Amino acid sequence: MLGIKKNDVVVVIAGKDKGKSGKVIGILREENRLVIEGINVVKKAVRKTQQNPNGGFNQIERPIHISNVMLMDKKLNKPTRFGTQILADGTKIRISKKSSEAI
Repeated sequence: MLGIKKNDVVVVIAGKDKGKSGKVIGILREENRLVIEGINVVKKAVRKTQQNPNGGFNQIERPIHISNVMLMDKKLNKPTRFGTQILADGTKIRISKKSSEAI
């Protein structure tokens, strides 16, 4: 279980983008990597094609390892660890370890 889902807000805790936060836009489960909006942006050269007659450079987000990010606590607006809690009706939710609020 990765525990981080699409559209979660995460904070980078290691690497060149340390301290930045962004929304998860993709998950690569087999590789334990996440694609985060505005994080780990690289320039990629693009050939001339009929759709792109000028060619040039595109900026794209590359995946980052899941161990380098933490979930953002919505209440405190800080990175936090998370746990799971089973409610009375049997559903499982994620809770913040700092504020004990549902994520």
